[in-house]
Amino acid sequence: MPLPVSPPPPLAPGALAVWSDHLAEVAARLRTVFRFRRTHGRAVAYIAGLLGPASRKNSWQLAEVRGEATPYGFQHLLGRAAWSPDAARDALLAYAAAHLGHAEGVGIIDETGFLKQGMHSAGVARQYAGTAGRVANCQVGVFLAYAGPRGTALLDRELYLPQAWTDDAARLQAVGLAPDTPFATKPQLARRMLARVLDAGLPLAWVKDDRVHGHSAELRQWLEARGQSYVLAVPGNEHVWVGLRQRRVRDLQAGLKEAAWEPVACGLEAKGPRVHDWQCRVLAEPADQPWGRYLLFRRARAEPTQVQAYLVYAAWRCSPATLVQVADTRGCIEGGFDAAKGEVGLDGYEVRSAAGWYRHMTLALWALALLAVLRTTTLPDAVPPIPQKPGGSLAAFKRSRGLGSG
Repeated sequence: MPLPVSPPPPLAPGALAVWSDHLAEVAARLRTVFRFRRTHGRAVAYIAGLLGPASRKNSWQLAEVRGEATPYGFQHLLGRAAWSPDAARDALLAYAAAHLGHAEGVGIIDETGFLKQGMHSAGVARQYAGTAGRVANCQVGVFLAYAGPRGTALLDRELYLPQAWTDDAARLQAVGLAPDTPFATKPQLARRMLARVLDAGLPLAWVKDDRVHGHSAELRQWLEARGQSYVLAVPGNEHVWVGLRQRRVRDLQAGLKEAAWEPVACGLEAKGPRVHDWQCRVLAEPADQPWGRYLLFRRARAEPTQVQAYLVYAAWRCSPATLVQVADTRGCIEGGFDAAKGEVGLDGYEVRSAAGWYRHMTLALWALALLAVLRTTTLPDAVPPIPQKPGGSLAAFKRSRGLGSG
């Protein structure tokens, strides 16, 4: 059950101490990231604020909840303060390895859009946003989630820069990026994050995605070279090897036998178990190694024409039930995005620079990971609210600047 963002009911005895201990561990792990204690304290306050009762998790409302006179402290943290969001991310990976790492862990790649009105925020462009279900003016972030028996959390993030941005040196410089920043595809961004997670010691039994990354032969070859099992979505026009021949996925799909589809219940939804029809085909039997390649098909029962194919690299004679279970983990990252946006304000930022985007995202992922770790403890489904100090000083500041009281 998700932890509520609104002020919770009174906590059970001892719960506040558990929450304080966990927040203290987060603060200790982040201490080496910051040169100055004041900046470190501000970052910890930002993480705690993201878990607090503010309706929107921007600098203005976080400051208001804390009873501060201006939002400048949090704005400085996201803007000009001296600290590395990548170092904070590395500390997050170590934290997740200690608390969430498991031999059955699955690394899930996905992306989400952040709708924008202007054209000056880093990476903003007319592009597809899953948030809106259409092409819209937005930023797109590629994220890596980690899902296992001990919990699920988003652990890494990369801002996608369309080629129109990387071809425009002046535009890059305007958002704090080097003028020669190279273009990187989404599968290349995914590979960067997967390398970091693996190098951090987080065990990955599988890598999974439901987007365009499976279309990248480069990503698949890199995973195979590391001996990494994967279940990657591929489009119908993808070519795969069947023995010594290449075949299109859609042609193989057309040859599937109707009687071979098997219904499998993989999880629960609001209306009951989530059931899809599945088929699995062996593409290549191993010659001198214990690995095989498979093509897994998923069909929507309500709309049989909607079929998704997954290219699989896994241990030979791997159980089809296992492949289905891995392929159905998409809900983990979708739930992660819902929690990140609804509970810790992943989309509540008001920054334009690339550094500001990475800083907010990293601290929001820290807050989300803290919730995931809390859920593995005896802490009740509530987080103590960040106390609101009296005085209304921020409201007075807004009035003095002609900004109103909202």
